[in-house]
Amino acid sequence: MQQAYNDFGAWIRRRFPFRVQKISVDAGFSCPNRDGKISRGGCTFCDNHTFNPSYCNSRKSITEQLEEGKAFFARKYPDMKYLAYFQAYSNTYAPVPRLKQLYEEALSDEDVVGIVIGTRPDCLSPEILDYLEELNRRTFVIVELGVESANDETLLLVNRGHTFADSVNAIEAVHCRGILVGVHIILGLPGEDREEILRQASVISDLPLDILKLHQLQIIKGTCMARQYSEAPFHLFSVEEYIELIGEYLPLLRKDIVLERFLSQSPGEMLLAPKWGLKNHEFVHLLNKYLEKNNICQGSKVV
Repeated sequence: MQQAYNDFGAWIRRRFPFRVQKISVDAGFSCPNRDGKISRGGCTFCDNHTFNPSYCNSRKSITEQLEEGKAFFARKYPDMKYLAYFQAYSNTYAPVPRLKQLYEEALSDEDVVGIVIGTRPDCLSPEILDYLEELNRRTFVIVELGVESANDETLLLVNRGHTFADSVNAIEAVHCRGILVGVHIILGLPGEDREEILRQASVISDLPLDILKLHQLQIIKGTCMARQYSEAPFHLFSVEEYIELIGEYLPLLRKDIVLERFLSQSPGEMLLAPKWGLKNHEFVHLLNKYLEKNNICQGSKVV
């Protein structure tokens, strides 16, 4: 049976003649939305500890983190190759010489065959783009941008510190350099109902992005949004509602956009709501069954 969407796993297997796994590294970057350049509060939903694995620790060198990550995965797949995933905070938020030092250290590992760089749309200067373009000629590179929403009112509400126009400019700038560009979107942010989310799907689809990460809004303990939610609860998707939403969202996306994920899993002790109790593979199984049952395919409503 044909896959209902352009799956990242299948896509990455076509890019390499061997199995590839991301290893997250924390290079000790900050964020202009935290260090005072834009704000000191950060995004209202943000706590980077929710997705950092145990081996990912900025007190360790890039090499040490990669070695521990490789040991973690090699028990199951001894012949695995890796993409160094600079994930925590804004990983282009430093002068180019510092970026070169960190990225080149990761790429010096003989088992690392590429690099994935997570950052903000407002942290890509022409000098950084020049370097990334040169790096892309030597190795596999993905630049992953936290866009989160295509609605400026929402971005202001969650204290994102940039506009959607900033995101559009960054996506186009990375694309024009011939670099693969990924985009991260949160579904269900406060004030965004089903109609608004689906409106944004078409807007996102029109941009020159290659890879899309979607996930449900999660309320993380200790964040500003957790306090807001406790004081004035707003709607959070149930599993069934979210699957139905994805079923409406996918047909509005271009068929060539690679879908990397649909779900975020935060540690149970950090998660306030919603508590679905599903692992990623369990959710994907439910989603795929729903898509198959309802004959839903990515791009079927794109004009």
